[in-house]
Amino acid sequence: MNTANKITLIRIAMIPVFLFFFLTDIVPFSSYIALLIFIVAAATDGIDGHIARKYNQITDFGKFIDPLADKILVVSALIGMVYFRQISPVGVIIIIAREFIVTGLRIVAISSGKVIAAAFSGKLKTVTQIVVVVYIMLFAPIWDNFAFLKIISYIGEWAMVAITVYSGAEYMVKNKHLIDYRK
Repeated sequence: MNTANKITLIRIAMIPVFLFFFLTDIVPFSSYIALLIFIVAAATDGIDGHIARKYNQITDFGKFIDPLADKILVVSALIGMVYFRQISPVGVIIIIAREFIVTGLRIVAISSGKVIAAAFSGKLKTVTQIVVVVYIMLFAPIWDNFAFLKIISYIGEWAMVAITVYSGAEYMVKNKHLIDYRK
C-alpha cells in the first residue's frame, strides 16, 4: 500500500476519535479537541492527494477510498450537529442522499471496469462542507451571544446543501451512460 492510501486510511481512523470528543464532554474543552481533530483529518485530504499526484501514487483504490473517507468524516460531523440541533436535519438528509447516489454510481462504474474520479464540483462540495462544519463547530457555542454568527451559519449551511445537490446532479448527468435502464 502506498503512502497516499495510508494517509487516507489514517483519516478514516481519526473519525471515531473525532466523534468521541465531539459527542462527549468527558474531557475539558472536548468540542475544541474535536474541532482540531476534524481540521487535521480534513487537511489529510489535500496531503494524500498531493502525494498521490507528485509521486505518481494514484490508484483505483485511492480514487475510491479517498472520496469515501471525506464523506464519512463530513457526514459524521453533520449528524453530530443534527444531534446538537446546530444544523437542519433536512439539509443533512439531502447531503446524505447525494452521497449514497454518487457512491452507488461509483459502484456501478467499478462493476463496468471504470472509475469515476472526483470532479471539480465534488471537490468544491467537499471544501464547502468542511468550511461550514468548521465554522459551526467554532461558533455554535457563542451563537446565543452573537445572533449574526448563527445567521451566517444558516446561509453557509444552505449554500453547502445547494453546492452538494449541484455536484450530485453533475455526476449523474456526466455518467448517465453507465446506467442501463433496460437491464
